[in-house]
Amino acid sequence: MIDKKYAPIILRIGISLVFLWFGSQQILHASDWVTWLPSFINSLPMQPTTFVLFNGTFEVILGVLLILGIFTRVAAALLAIHLLGIAFSIGYNDVAIRDFGLFMACVAIFFYGPDDWCLKK
Repeated sequence: MIDKKYAPIILRIGISLVFLWFGSQQILHASDWVTWLPSFINSLPMQPTTFVLFNGTFEVILGVLLILGIFTRVAAALLAIHLLGIAFSIGYNDVAIRDFGLFMACVAIFFYGPDDWCLKK
């Protein structure tokens, strides 16, 4: 029989890997991600590629915290808010629906809190 106790760590690691991949890609190829930025970014006092680099760094740091299980609820909450902002800023399309699903996964991690395999409980 499959044991339910593994569900939280599978979800936490899975969503962490998504953020680590997207964040690292933004850091490594920032100019490729500029087209995804909403138009209001152009009014900020920084280059769009700099914004992408900050965003990628944010996602990598929180992805690492989440995968290690350090500040699990805080990391999940910040990533959930981040995803909700992305989903609303890009409008109703397939990417926004995907990001809403990822948002819900982060919310589930937030409500569950640290699991048995987290480094900090």
